[in-house]
Amino acid sequence: MSMMDFLSNMMNVFQVSLMLPVMLLLTILMFVTLMQVGDFISEYTKRHRNWSSLETHCKKIQHNLKNSDFSGASKTLEDVHQNHLVTSFAKESAPYLEEQHIPAIERLSQEYEIKMAKRLEHTKITSTIGPILGLMGTLIPLGPALIGLSAGDLETLAHNLMIAFATTVVGLFASGIGYVLMQIRRRWYWEDMADINYIVNTIEETTWE
Repeated sequence: MSMMDFLSNMMNVFQVSLMLPVMLLLTILMFVTLMQVGDFISEYTKRHRNWSSLETHCKKIQHNLKNSDFSGASKTLEDVHQNHLVTSFAKESAPYLEEQHIPAIERLSQEYEIKMAKRLEHTKITSTIGPILGLMGTLIPLGPALIGLSAGDLETLAHNLMIAFATTVVGLFASGIGYVLMQIRRRWYWEDMADINYIVNTIEETTWE
């Protein structure tokens, strides 16, 4: 056996051995995608952005800070009710504001930005890895399918082609859902970060006056 034949056989064995893990990963990816859809719907129903209310609270915080009433500003910050991440940031920032620890509020806003990026990573991975696994699931069965075709074994040909088409569809479906969720969530988090930055800028500009 020549070196070329040996390497070719090794590559074929390796390729065929990947089929089961690829199908398993695609099945897991499918369930993860459905869970992400459920999580997305849950997040959508809880979103509540009221710009006029946020502006009113920030003006009140500004007024309290100008009067050196850090306790009152802290209580006003705790009363902010917007989208979940903005509300959570406001409640976590309130004790720092009462303690006049402004750099900690800035640091907390950066932590929330990282938290949003992590949430986007989940759907980004889904949208990226879906086509990769789908393509692998398409190409791997084509070898046995062609062998079956050359041998006149139509059953083997049909079975492998069914696997190839199924893995392609599942990979593209997961990728498409992940891409849509990522784009919508990215817009949501841009809005949330804009609101958080508005709160932080209000506090910093008033405090440093």
